[in-house]
Amino acid sequence: MSLFNDLARTALGALSGNAQGGNPIQQIVGQLITNHGSGNGLAGLLQQLTKGGLGAQASSWVSTGENQPVSGDQIQQALGSQQISALAQKLGLPPGQISGVLAQYLPQVIDRLTPKGEVPDSGGIASALGGLLRSDLFRSLTGPR
Repeated sequence: MSLFNDLARTALGALSGNAQGGNPIQQIVGQLITNHGSGNGLAGLLQQLTKGGLGAQASSWVSTGENQPVSGDQIQQALGSQQISALAQKLGLPPGQISGVLAQYLPQVIDRLTPKGEVPDSGGIASALGGLLRSDLFRSLTGPR
């Protein structure tokens, strides 16, 4: 059992009564992507990551090559403590844990949302994100202990 899976199950337990349903990690990633800037939230998120010093990593997630890794500390610095704290509060978990979860999932999610190496328009993002958040990428978080 990995520390990440333990964290994810703790998060699931913390939000088991969530009226929106679904996996809380899915909700956090979805909110991060859809709630950035006006119009295409993914472009806004990528812009914030770039301004926060993660331009090379974010570019690798969009490109068709290998994804560069990122740490939870780097995510927290790029997104800002206030945004990470707000997400952590929704889950009832420490911000450092949320940053670690985002460091694990953001590269994969952004990579899958940009399969041709380009950021799709906002309509394409909404459709792709909905399908992705229901995909096998998050299925391991809800499996048996």
